[in-house]
Amino acid sequence: MAKPKKRYVCQSCGSVSARWQGQCPDCGEWNTLTEEAPATVFSQKHDLSSGGKTVELTLLDQAGELPKRQPTGLAEFDRALGGGLVPGSAILMGGDPGIGKSTLLLQTAAKVAREGHEVVYVSGEEASGQVRMRASRLGLADAPVKLAAATSVRDILTTLGSLENPRLVIIDSIQTMYSDTIEGAPGTVSQVRGCAFELIRYAKQNDVALVLVGHVTKDGNIAGPRVLEHMVDVVMSFEGERSHQYRILRALKNRFGAVDEIGVFSMAADGLEEVENPSMLFLSGRDQPLPGSAVFPALEGTRPVLVEVQALIVRLQSGATPRRAVVGWDNGRLAMLLAVLESRCGLNFSSAEVYLNIAGGYRLSDPAADCAIAAALISAIADKPLPAKSVWLGEVSLAGEVRPVAHTSQRLGEAAKLGFEMGFGPEEKGKAAKGLRYTRLNQLANLVDRIMGTS
Repeated sequence: MAKPKKRYVCQSCGSVSARWQGQCPDCGEWNTLTEEAPATVFSQKHDLSSGGKTVELTLLDQAGELPKRQPTGLAEFDRALGGGLVPGSAILMGGDPGIGKSTLLLQTAAKVAREGHEVVYVSGEEASGQVRMRASRLGLADAPVKLAAATSVRDILTTLGSLENPRLVIIDSIQTMYSDTIEGAPGTVSQVRGCAFELIRYAKQNDVALVLVGHVTKDGNIAGPRVLEHMVDVVMSFEGERSHQYRILRALKNRFGAVDEIGVFSMAADGLEEVENPSMLFLSGRDQPLPGSAVFPALEGTRPVLVEVQALIVRLQSGATPRRAVVGWDNGRLAMLLAVLESRCGLNFSSAEVYLNIAGGYRLSDPAADCAIAAALISAIADKPLPAKSVWLGEVSLAGEVRPVAHTSQRLGEAAKLGFEMGFGPEEKGKAAKGLRYTRLNQLANLVDRIMGTS
């Protein structure tokens, strides 16, 4: 047998290197390569084409009952999942520390348990008494949830094997779990990968819905190897700002439903509350039109959400360096939009500070927001409020064109439902929403003329 080779694994991205380096060649992180148990190298290759057991094969159209989803009792959670928990599925949920992941999952566990299903909540970060204390504060102390404080995967699987198959198992968190068959401390790439594999295998074999809580890095990505996200069926992100009450549960990957679906929650004294109409949450406080304020009908999965865009322009003395500050939108896209407004529309932002904010702590990544951002900027520089009860949408090209966007009719329908009377955007093939007057804008210059009052 040949001498075992050393290998160094990055604790950030999971890449493997034959020698130690100060910087990971794949993710660029420093001092993350650590030596792990050497892989045994055999002098001769083994033939794997025989000696195993035959795997059962089935047809796609084989008759039989398909797995039924289990509602969690939280409609917003079910929406993000695509309709509820799927038996045998593995869900990975990440989010910043203190954002409310454990609170959400404890409320979900209590809801499912009160429906008469067996639920197991395993915490590797808190004692059982601490979990009960939090449950008491949330008014969930009477829920028949089975608690455990453990970090050994062997002990957890042995305990689960002694029960009748539970409907839901929650592991909080996967980075605290360890397996005695794997070398390394809890949280290392090999431990996270190995523990997740054993827990997921148990869930698949016993038709149990499994939820794994994952820590996140400073960049917002789930810590550990990226293979962890490939192993699970659903990857969810629990987002929000601590200074704001809202929280968004977003599906980043879903084998059983649509991606980019969101569930909206509001943090209250007694836990997380569902927000059935997120638009009212992000539009609160709009008593009268003000310069620099525009409303954009965003789309999250299949759900339209109206958000307010706020812009402020401050003229500077000559020679001062103007500042650009953005909250909730891409800084690079703002620079591009300002360049288009200057080059194609003749507006001068070079001697002014530009401040842009998406109200309520909401984060926009939809390119259809270009038109609303431009309308807010033009309104701010002209010091003229936009028409009352109006929404703006459309993607702006470098040539100054306002391009069509997806699901315009659905966005306008949500605006009309909330009492908005006017919509401005690109050409729409379908009919505008009932009760809403739609004005087409082909060029960004048309938008400038309308706001400035020259047309």
